[in-house]
Parts: sequence; structure tokens; C-alpha cells
Amino acid sequence: MTDIFEVATATPTREAALELAESAIRASLAAGGQVSGPVVSFFWHDGQFGQGEEWKVSFKTTEARYRDLEAHLMANHVWSNPEVTAVPLVRASASYVEWVERVTTQHVANDG
Repeated sequence: MTDIFEVATATPTREAALELAESAIRASLAAGGQVSGPVVSFFWHDGQFGQGEEWKVSFKTTEARYRDLEAHLMANHVWSNPEVTAVPLVRASASYVEWVERVTTQHVANDG
């Protein structure tokens, strides 16, 4: 079975979240993505405690496409040091795994 990851980041605005999601999905770096929010976040930044609203963006991709997706998110994010995390899915239906794999390899095959 192909390893499937759920990759997450957050943005300061809905518009920034939508742009990241659309650009990553159009590039076939992930098979699908969701934008949710706003969520209230509490954090330390530059030695100061902060609180703010953020929009969460999550993606489903394969282990093979993770590095490309991460690079895309880092290059296109509005923050200079955004959080980008990945969690492997322990279980997923065979048809879902096949779909994620097919969608994320389709663009690569078309480029080659």
C-alpha cells in the first residue's frame, strides 16, 4: 500500500489559504485539500506570546509527493517560516489510496 499523508499548514487569511490549496491541487502535489476556519491559535513568536485567527489548510498526498508539496507550500506561503506538518494515515480504503496515488502521479507523468 502507498503511504498517504495528511499535510497541514495555516495562513492568516481565507484568501491566502484558498490560493495555497488551489495552487497545490492544480499542480497535482496533492489529490485534495480542505480549508477550514477561522480557528483561534495561541503561540510563541519572537519571544512573545501571541493569539490570532488563522485558516487551516490540509492536503492528502503520497509520501513520494510530500517533498514537492512541502517545497511548494514554503515557496508560496505568505509567512517566511510557516508550519508545514505531515501525519501518515494509518488506515484508508483501498479505493481512496488508489485515487490519491493516481491523481498525484498524473501530473508527473504528463510532464515527462
